[in-house]
Amino acid sequence: MNALIDQFLDHLILEGGLSPRTRSAYGADLVSFSRYLAKAGVTSVNAVTRHRILEYLEFEKDRGLSGNSLARRLVTIKVWFRYLHQEGLLARNETAVMDSPRLWKVLPGCLSLKEVDRLLAQTRGEDALSVRDQAILEIFYASGLRVSEVAELRQEDLHFESGYLRCRGKGNKVRIVPVGASAIRAIGRYLGEVRPKFAALSGEPRGVFLNRRGRPFTRQGLWKLIRGYARKAGIVRRVSPHTLRHSFATHLLANGAPLRLIQEMLGHADIATTQIYTHVDQNRLKSIHHQYHPRA
Repeated sequence: MNALIDQFLDHLILEGGLSPRTRSAYGADLVSFSRYLAKAGVTSVNAVTRHRILEYLEFEKDRGLSGNSLARRLVTIKVWFRYLHQEGLLARNETAVMDSPRLWKVLPGCLSLKEVDRLLAQTRGEDALSVRDQAILEIFYASGLRVSEVAELRQEDLHFESGYLRCRGKGNKVRIVPVGASAIRAIGRYLGEVRPKFAALSGEPRGVFLNRRGRPFTRQGLWKLIRGYARKAGIVRRVSPHTLRHSFATHLLANGAPLRLIQEMLGHADIATTQIYTHVDQNRLKSIHHQYHPRA
């Protein structure tokens, strides 16, 4: 796949007349994409589906990439696939019908309360991995943290005696996020019973959540873990860390939480970013209209 990327990048300069800087930007995007495909076990461009491309973009979104950066990544992939198809190196251009300007206006799916319960029920075992994974799922849903923020949590960030945690978000900004009793119990059990065993394998790393080799979880590792449990729970649509973050905010709003407080907990710099959640709770809006409008 790297050879196809190099061939395309040479084409950009020799025949497309693009600058070396543009070539470098395209190259960085495609290298990122190819590495993701390699980790997913995809070794041929002909095996890349639209679903796989959307998974990659969703993974990068969970990693903190902006909407503009995601749109650029998709444009890069579309231009590359179009070139490969024109050169007869790609049997079918899966990106031909993908519309980048509208792609990131669509919000990620929100889990219902029953689906959240089913998801959390998948980890209610007594073995070490179940105890750890229960803590991971609980913290995602209880706090609305980004996947990068969960991956980078340190034990000193946890202040559960006071019911909150501290995290460092976008722009290196630190914020305080409340954590409920259920998540505190799950994480407390993990820290007391399981984490020391994992930590002994690699010399006491600082990360809160460790994989079975004793290393801190990566963002992609957390993404795969959540997707795997969603499948076990019988949730057919794609579920990612961002889905749990979205569900956290949507369920808070549905139960009457002020938008400004949700903004603070999510770490949004602009209230306009948080206002997207006001568009998804249609049942609540209908209920309010029916309750208060004189001619409802």
